[in-house]
Amino acid sequence: MAKDAALMHFANPMALFLLIAIPLLGLLYIYVTGSNNKLMAVWGEAPLMRRLSNISPRLRLVRFLLLCGALTFCAVALARPQFGTRLVEVTQSASDIVICVDVSTSMLAQDVKPSRLEKAKILLSQLVQQLGGNRIGIIAYAGTAFWQCPLTLDTSGAILFLQIMDANLIPMPGTSIGSAVNLAIKGLEKTAPRSKAIVLLTDGEDHHSDPEGAAAIAASQGIKIYTIGFGNPQGEPIPLSDEAGKFAGYKKDKKGAVVMSKMDESLLIKMASATGGEYFRAIDGNIDNSRLLSDLGALERSKRSSRMNREYEDRYQYFLFLGLLFLLAEFLIPETKRQEML
Repeated sequence: MAKDAALMHFANPMALFLLIAIPLLGLLYIYVTGSNNKLMAVWGEAPLMRRLSNISPRLRLVRFLLLCGALTFCAVALARPQFGTRLVEVTQSASDIVICVDVSTSMLAQDVKPSRLEKAKILLSQLVQQLGGNRIGIIAYAGTAFWQCPLTLDTSGAILFLQIMDANLIPMPGTSIGSAVNLAIKGLEKTAPRSKAIVLLTDGEDHHSDPEGAAAIAASQGIKIYTIGFGNPQGEPIPLSDEAGKFAGYKKDKKGAVVMSKMDESLLIKMASATGGEYFRAIDGNIDNSRLLSDLGALERSKRSSRMNREYEDRYQYFLFLGLLFLLAEFLIPETKRQEML
């Protein structure tokens, strides 16, 4: 640790490329000086012309060296040299957002390509990525609900859990929206009001789990519910696959009729409205992400953790001071002999 503290670091090392200008200026100085000497030789003997010009080559060289020194120190200052460390307290704050994802067999319907569930996973992965800095939790539900990913600041991990979801994740058939919302409410109990929200993605079908009652409880605890409706209100058959993953027909009821999965928009609108949230209909599997992100971004952020970080100290001030000092000296020193004698 002590060894690291003694080393110099540069926060902006690209600025050091400005030092390339110093040798170029040296070459330019040599070229201009040589050209001036040749020009003087044209008009007369060089020593005599230098005396008549009243210019001191020594003072001119000193001024040039001071200018190079000023540029060198200023370039180093721009690179922000850092050495020595200090302890800084870093406080992390975030909102808590629970995403409830319907993984029931009705989400296999293909009115949204490649299927409602696959498109939902893509949409939610993009949403989670844009919600970085917040704690994200994921609940999967069908006939029952469980935590697929507990509340976490690790958005990469949350996205990974989203990607492995499929319709075989929960063996209990059905769609229990109320169970998912109640489980999310329980997970958000310790989060301050106005700092938490639920994003519910579903086709809106529910099997007697009282989702409106769950929404009322969420509203009483200051939790907004944002609902995203996937599917066709007119209904869509649910494809089935055999063990090899090949198409094996459509799901049928006990009477042998093909089951049509219809999106219940009215339920989702009521749940969002009851909590002060908003309903989004996924047209072709897409929604206005900017509106949803704006609403979620407006949530209050609560303190989550505090830790001590060791940071390097900026020391550019010393180099900047030396650069300005050299520049001032270059400005004050004359290059004529008469002023030199004064």
